[in-house]
Amino acid sequence: MKSSTSTQAHGLVRRRVATGVTAAFLGLSVALGSGLASPAVAAEPTALTGIILGVGANESQRTVTWYSSDDTAQKVQLVPTAQLVNGEFTAGAATYDALGGANIATSGGFNRHATLTGLQEHTAYSYRVGTEGNWSPTYSFKTQDFKGDYDFLFFGDPQIGSSGNLAKDQAGWQDTLDVALGANPNSELLVSGGDHVETANTESQWNSFLAPDQLRQYPWAATIGNHDVGGKAYEQHFTTPNTDNSAPLYSNGDPASNTSGGNYWYVYKDVLFIDLNSNSYATSQGGGGDAAHIDYVTDVINKHGSEAKWKVLVYHHAIYSPASHAKDKDNKARRTDFPTTFSKLGVDMVLQGHDHSYSRSYLIKNGEKANKDEQPGAADVYPGPGGVLYVTSNSASGSKYYDITSPDNSGTSGAGNGADPLNPENYWYNSVQNQEHVRTYVKVQVRNDKLVVENLRSGTCAAPNAAVELGQDSCKNTPSGQPVGSIVDKVTVHPYHGTGQELQVNVPNAAPGEFGWTIDGYNGLVDLGTAKDHNGDYFEATGKINPILVSDSRRSLAPWSISANVSDFKDAGKTFSGAYLGWTPRVLQDGAGAKASGSVASAHDDHGQGLSVSRGLGWADQGHPKGTAKLGADLNLNIPGSVDKGAYRATLTVTALSS
Repeated sequence: MKSSTSTQAHGLVRRRVATGVTAAFLGLSVALGSGLASPAVAAEPTALTGIILGVGANESQRTVTWYSSDDTAQKVQLVPTAQLVNGEFTAGAATYDALGGANIATSGGFNRHATLTGLQEHTAYSYRVGTEGNWSPTYSFKTQDFKGDYDFLFFGDPQIGSSGNLAKDQAGWQDTLDVALGANPNSELLVSGGDHVETANTESQWNSFLAPDQLRQYPWAATIGNHDVGGKAYEQHFTTPNTDNSAPLYSNGDPASNTSGGNYWYVYKDVLFIDLNSNSYATSQGGGGDAAHIDYVTDVINKHGSEAKWKVLVYHHAIYSPASHAKDKDNKARRTDFPTTFSKLGVDMVLQGHDHSYSRSYLIKNGEKANKDEQPGAADVYPGPGGVLYVTSNSASGSKYYDITSPDNSGTSGAGNGADPLNPENYWYNSVQNQEHVRTYVKVQVRNDKLVVENLRSGTCAAPNAAVELGQDSCKNTPSGQPVGSIVDKVTVHPYHGTGQELQVNVPNAAPGEFGWTIDGYNGLVDLGTAKDHNGDYFEATGKINPILVSDSRRSLAPWSISANVSDFKDAGKTFSGAYLGWTPRVLQDGAGAKASGSVASAHDDHGQGLSVSRGLGWADQGHPKGTAKLGADLNLNIPGSVDKGAYRATLTVTALSS
């Protein structure tokens, strides 16, 4: 940031300079050509649709993805909301060029996306997409602390279109977001369980899914469901960070085919999230199957597990669920393939969808119940080494529910679906199972010493609840006793600390401190007196600037510099150039790492520009000590002998810069 003042002004002058650099930009336009033009019919503007805010690689990033009707170069404009002028973007707004390509034929148009980087914490931002003369509406989001506690929300299977009534499905999905974010407005992530739509490439369904404005205000972390995988619309609508689109992570082994796939990961504060395409589970399909996912998860955790306190996996196909898919052959295969690796790698929680019902597993270690004595519905669980919590989320839209199915005698470990000895109506692996035919969502509180997982009702039997409204399911919820916002299930996961004792201390953000400068004492006129005549060849005058005090108490110990330039000297209509003023800077009092800048000669001596251009007075390097310094300078004014007699004055403008 730049701060300036003049030594010509009287009185004490104080300036504070915030860390950072700001710049002003002048927008220019020019019209070229002549003569008369024939009237033309204005072209239809490019339509910009399907805008969605996505999660970035960390808390300082977001992605934006959208569709455009034409193949035109586009970008995202971003600005802190406080810098909008009457709701309009200024010329200095940050811009991010968009990437993308043509959509599949059934979707039409083109897809575009950009990654917003360098976000600052505790900031409200506004953004829009498009190009000059054709911008989308303006949308906003906010960042919070980049460290510490936070909440995220997990949504299972909106599957818009599944009920057969698009409008009712959209209404239920909208209402769940209204309820969830109305109750939890400071949630920082919206995490998907997959199956966003009923039919992979049906854009009317995608339009209904993307209709809620909350999807442009909170970052969505997408997951591929089995209803999403059969086309490219999923990949066209969502941009994910650190994405691996290699062949083994596609069910058919062919990223170029008309299917979606790939795995991705990101770190958000104290959580490493890893998202898998569970549609690829067997090598007989053509891809790498579960083995490829195991290799991927192992590699990511080995490389990035130390960057976070918690490890959370997300994929669509629930391996410990209570309803129609509990006994599916593919889920039994995953139930055999995944758990031992997840326990070995220290995974804390797995979030799943697909079965359109709610369940919370017991802590599972190596494919078995970790603690045989863990009680059904326990409010607090202690994983110990290798214990993993598996959560399956019910429908977030009400478009489809699956009823809970009964255990069998196939066993109480591994791929089995036997009964829980402590609660024979449940599967052996589930501490809690629930299906009321009402919409729900999962809230996860990420805390320093625990994860708190809650399944919350976002609806009742009443509309919007498409499957119930259309007679496909009868509601088992009692609205008077189980209203919107009430808790279906809640559990606190306490981390395992090994055999030793862990010590922790929270260090708050230190006061940022200040960098500033002050003209020392009274800012009086610097009077250079009467210039001395040197035989008519030139006039000479000398003096000293009013000293400048520089103080820096910033924790960052960022570099700083002080510079100045002088205007022309004027007396009524008479003038001579400020280039004839030179100086020799000095550090009058040590502190803040201050160093004096080099001398500048008068233009009379070296035919240069003297102080008519900005010249350094003093500076300090990165990492300098905190403190206060006093800077001064000896002035030397050599004026050509041809200058007319007069009492001339000029203004010395002082500028401070800090990074």
